[in-house]
Amino acid sequence: MSKKIRTEAVDHLFEAILSLQDKEECYIFFEDICTVNELLSLSQRFEVAGMLRTQKTYLDIAEKTGASTATISRVNRSLNYGNDGYDMVFSRIGYEKNNKEDIQGTL
Repeated sequence: MSKKIRTEAVDHLFEAILSLQDKEECYIFFEDICTVNELLSLSQRFEVAGMLRTQKTYLDIAEKTGASTATISRVNRSLNYGNDGYDMVFSRIGYEKNNKEDIQGTL
């Protein structure tokens, strides 16, 4: 049984997040609402997703991010069978383009 995430409380949280105006406000808010480990876990998953999108191996990803293979696999499943949220954000922030430029710069 899956948990229902579309609740009034989640709506309020997302409205609060959408009200943030810059990166500094994000740091302030997320340091208050999340533990350090929760925030680091979220950022690790995002990094893993980006590396999976640029065809990095599980071993490379685990070495660079410290993520377990279970976490990498879970993120990979979201990328392949999820709601395309990662892809939506990556395209908006130019993640793959910037990552390809970084890779080409090291060749």
